[in-house]
Amino acid sequence: MDRLTSLTVFAQVAESGGFSAAGRRLNMSTTMVSNHVQALEDRLGARLLNRTTRRVSLTDVGRTYYERCRRVLAELEDADQAAGLLQSTVRGTLRLFVGTHLVPFIAPVVLDFLGRHPEASVDLNVGERNVDMVEEGLDLAIRAVQPPDANLILRKLASWHHILCCAPSYLEKHPVPRQLQDLAHHNCLRFALYPFGEEWQFIGPGEAQVSVRVSGNLVTNSATTLMEATLAGHGIMLAATFIGVADDVRAGRLVQLLPDHRPIDFSINATYPTRHHLSSKVRAFLDLAAEHIARHREELGSS
Repeated sequence: MDRLTSLTVFAQVAESGGFSAAGRRLNMSTTMVSNHVQALEDRLGARLLNRTTRRVSLTDVGRTYYERCRRVLAELEDADQAAGLLQSTVRGTLRLFVGTHLVPFIAPVVLDFLGRHPEASVDLNVGERNVDMVEEGLDLAIRAVQPPDANLILRKLASWHHILCCAPSYLEKHPVPRQLQDLAHHNCLRFALYPFGEEWQFIGPGEAQVSVRVSGNLVTNSATTLMEATLAGHGIMLAATFIGVADDVRAGRLVQLLPDHRPIDFSINATYPTRHHLSSKVRAFLDLAAEHIARHREELGSS
């Protein structure tokens, strides 16, 4: 078998976590994928992958071999791109996933991208959930939370933070929290995808990171529902700056709490499955997204 093809197949299996997923990415049968990996193992006289009925994982030898393969393939990809740079054209369908409340920032990027690249199209999906980029065939995902898959390539587009707040009507019925631990005795409305679960994280006085375990009667992946519940006086919320919470605070519809405790910063991240297969359409969209989002630093609460 062609050794370079076998290296490419092996790297894709390692990155996607399975023979079937790698086959879909490479438009190759699962049997052929397995044959390429077996050919490499036979040539090396070593097992590269541990196989189970549900997933494959790298052996110690496989992990070392994969890191070398990845560098080799990346260099080849860079060489190909450099040779064809002047002739490259952004074309084809960009399969994109965007967090619901980032749509106002990303929609103008989509329009700009389509206007600049008439041979390209965009298949846009929107939601508030964790996505499996390989299984769903996504080229790019833009979200306001850290991706759960550490194997994805990440590019930070902007930073943002939360504002701890509640409605004045909530404080008419409950004592004002004076210190962080008071939140443990309040009805805290929680976003299901908050990466620290029930442990709300803050930078307290003296720049030390502190946390408090909270609970409440509403947990959802819908920021809109959380905001409506907060405005109606049902509880306390860590509200993301990009959903317009600062306007509600300025208008008096919400009250900022514990101003000496700053919720920790997060970032809007663009993620994609692999660096050395990054297409011109993904590169072009990423550059436009970074350019557009940079114009919204104040709105995002970014420094």
